[in-house]
Amino acid sequence: MAAMKVHGGVLSTATMRVLTCLHEKELEFQFVNVDMSTGEHKREPFLSLNPFGQVPVFEHGDLKLFDKLSDLYLTIYDRRVFVCTESRAITKYIAHEYADKGTQLTCQGKALPMLLQWMVVEEQQFEPAASKLVWELVLKPFLGIPVEEAVVEENKDKLAKVLDVYESRLVQSKYLACDCFTLADMHHLPCIDYLMGSEAKALFDSRPHVSAWVEDIRARPAWAKALAIRNK
Repeated sequence: MAAMKVHGGVLSTATMRVLTCLHEKELEFQFVNVDMSTGEHKREPFLSLNPFGQVPVFEHGDLKLFDKLSDLYLTIYDRRVFVCTESRAITKYIAHEYADKGTQLTCQGKALPMLLQWMVVEEQQFEPAASKLVWELVLKPFLGIPVEEAVVEENKDKLAKVLDVYESRLVQSKYLACDCFTLADMHHLPCIDYLMGSEAKALFDSRPHVSAWVEDIRARPAWAKALAIRNK
């Protein structure tokens, strides 16, 4: 098996998404920490891996997949929040390439359209509101930057509407795509973990099926292993 490396920042939601996927697949890899607080991602040798200067970069032999959009960690510098898409492409590659390893993470047959649907819902409905709340409620206080309460309330309302849909779906199914844990669930973990330490936790706790789902996916051993890397 060709050596795998993940170059990323430990506070990056996109990086955590990839690390969790690798642990779900029970794959060996090397994590290379990129110190974004010192601008390491904006100079060589990192720029030779990703000329856009963002994390993560995933190396698998001669293959290099990188994230070309800013993620939450980059907002330290420009105070904006962007949704990362490339980390999801990396997890899809890992899940497909190692379909016979670890957790399946994907669906076959009639369940596949549901997986694709809920992956899009996470990226286009959940993540925009959730990432803005992470920035306002978690990262801004950490950095000593004033919180914009109007932005918080606006995005709490948006996230609440998304979670109402999730609550209805999780009445019918243990997980979002089907009765098995998949990428659609896994992709939520980084933002959810941040938000569960903020006032936004109440949005999840007030919906019993969502709350049970959150407790379930946060208890996965692969997520604990990814957190262990972050907490070193």
